[in-house]
Amino acid sequence: MSEMTRRRALKVSGLAAAAAAAVPLAAVPSSGAAASEPRRRPARGRIDTHHHAVPPRMREWAVAQGLLPPTGGPAWAQWTLRDTLHTMDANGIAVGVASAPVPAEAFMDRKAAVSGVQVCNESLAELVRDHPTRFGFFANVAMLHPDLAVKQAAHAFDVLGADGVLLNTSAAGHYLGHRMFAPLFAELNRRRAVVFTHPVTPKGIVEVPEVGDWLGDFLLDTTRTALSLISTGALDRYPNVSIILSHGGGFLPYMAGRAERWGREDGGPDPAKIRPALRRFHYDTALPTSPYATPTLLAAAGADRVLFGTDWPANSAKEVGINTAGFDRDPGVNGRAHRAIVRDNALRLLPRLAKRLTG
Repeated sequence: MSEMTRRRALKVSGLAAAAAAAVPLAAVPSSGAAASEPRRRPARGRIDTHHHAVPPRMREWAVAQGLLPPTGGPAWAQWTLRDTLHTMDANGIAVGVASAPVPAEAFMDRKAAVSGVQVCNESLAELVRDHPTRFGFFANVAMLHPDLAVKQAAHAFDVLGADGVLLNTSAAGHYLGHRMFAPLFAELNRRRAVVFTHPVTPKGIVEVPEVGDWLGDFLLDTTRTALSLISTGALDRYPNVSIILSHGGGFLPYMAGRAERWGREDGGPDPAKIRPALRRFHYDTALPTSPYATPTLLAAAGADRVLFGTDWPANSAKEVGINTAGFDRDPGVNGRAHRAIVRDNALRLLPRLAKRLTG
């Protein structure tokens, strides 16, 4: 597909702009140190925390809303359970924690917010009920309707058994540290909940046809929301909320020195808060991180804060295989770190999932 054709497909759907985020920056080299390393495999299967799904009922709703065309559309929208399980099995993925990164603006209308969130969450909950040891899920909430979002989060946890909630990195130009999200974060803090953040294109960014927004803009949105949470004090006010930053944290681990300068000279948060904040977040490997970003990410956050992620099916089966093999051969990831990232960290972070797998 040409870049222009791809962009037309993205414009058809607000969904597409969010879900295409993880097309990889580069393939793993076929020679050199990474390729020569033996490939490590998890003893009991990987847990993929950046894993998307579009079950039939969800797709039907998206088509009815004009978010997807009746036929065709982006490849990720052709999701099938059969292809998903095949890709998981081919890469030693035992569990996918499914999510549907619908842009918050798709739920701008209150009626659509009620029906759409219900369809998305019930679709994913049904997937988990049918395959309890293969899937978990992060629930959607209507971020632009804070009162609804609180109720939807409660329903997702108490009735549907969600493992956490998905929040876009921004909604109508507001980042997660904004006061409009305070009621939702207060409820999530009370529940000691997990938040999986997923990027969108930052509002007001100038489109550059030859450089896809998934290459840089999505990573910028993740970085902006992380800095928003730090600078507004939200990260401190809600200490019981565990926040996963997609795609290796965007640029955050790699520009933290600039964030420290922000506090020294430009009115930003106390520079002494930046390093601890880096270790408050969790990060997934769906940048992909290997081999380029791994050293900085592990130095900034530590292996215990990193989770395995593929971004299937926005990332094709071929790319999932390339990225997974690259991670297994990454010389910067030792045996203990590998075990923690591919499975153990997720089990510790997601107790409901852990109970289903071990109970």
